[in-house]
Amino acid sequence: MIEETLTLGGNLTVHRLGYGTAQLTGPGYWGPRGDAADAVAVLRRAVERGVTLIDTADNYGPSIAEELVARALYPYPPGLLIATKGGVVRTSDRAWHVDGRPERLRAMCEASLRRLRLETIDLYQLHRLDPAVPVAEQLGALDELRAEGKIRHVGLDTVTAEQLEAAVELTEVASVQNRYNLLDRASESLLALCEARGIAFLPWFPLGNGALTTDPVCASVADAHGVTPGQVALAWLLHRSPVLCPTPGTGTLAHLEENLDAGAVRLSKGELAALTLRPAPSAPPA
Repeated sequence: MIEETLTLGGNLTVHRLGYGTAQLTGPGYWGPRGDAADAVAVLRRAVERGVTLIDTADNYGPSIAEELVARALYPYPPGLLIATKGGVVRTSDRAWHVDGRPERLRAMCEASLRRLRLETIDLYQLHRLDPAVPVAEQLGALDELRAEGKIRHVGLDTVTAEQLEAAVELTEVASVQNRYNLLDRASESLLALCEARGIAFLPWFPLGNGALTTDPVCASVADAHGVTPGQVALAWLLHRSPVLCPTPGTGTLAHLEENLDAGAVRLSKGELAALTLRPAPSAPPA
C-alpha cells in the first residue's frame, strides 16, 4: 500500500507528488521559458489536480520562478506548502556560486518573501552547503529567520548522510533534496537516515533528467499497465519509501497531467523487484 501523503516537519501534510518549478525557466534555469501565461496555467492546473507542495528556488531565472508562483497562485489556497531555496547566486546560465554567509542567506530569504508575497516561507532549503562558511553559522542564520517567523521549516539540498547527521545536531531539519531516481541511487544511505529520523526526502531529477521517460526496463513494466515509462519511474519512487516526495517539473500541461497520473499506478512485488534489481546502467562513453 502506498501512503498518499507525507507529514513534513511534524505538522505540514502534503500529497507525495509535488511540482517543481525549474522547468518554467529557460535552458540552464536561466531567463524565461516561452509565454508566462503558459507557466501560470501549469501552476494553476497543478493545484487543481491536488498538488499541495510547490518547490522553487530564488536562482531559477533568477527570480523568475518565484515570481511566477506568486502570479499564478497568490492568494495561496489553504494547505498549499511553498518551498524555496537560497544559498546559490547565479551570474549566467552556466555559473552557480555558493554563498552561505549569514548576511547573504538573510538577504536571499527576505527577497524570496517579497517575490512570493509571503510573511512566512513554509520550507526554506539551503541550496548548497558553503564549504567556506562554518555549517553552524549557515544553519544558525536559518534558525534566526525561523525564530523571527520568516521561515517555518529548514531543509537541506545535496548533502551526504554524514552531513545530515551533523546538521541535525545543530538544528531541526525537515527535509533534504538530493538527486535520486532508478538510474542514480547514490543517496541510499541518506534515504535510510531520512526514514529513521522521519525526514522528508524530495528527490531531484526523479525522471533522470528525462532519461527514464524512454528507459526500456520502465517501458516493459509500463506496457503491462497501459502507462508511460516516466509514470512507472515516478511510481517506483512512491513505492520505494514513504518519505520520498518527488516534485517532477514541466512547462507543459500535457506532461503535468502525465506526471500526476503516476500517483495512481500500482506496481506488483515482481515489478518492483525487476525495477529495483535492474543491472547498473552502462557507463557513458569516455
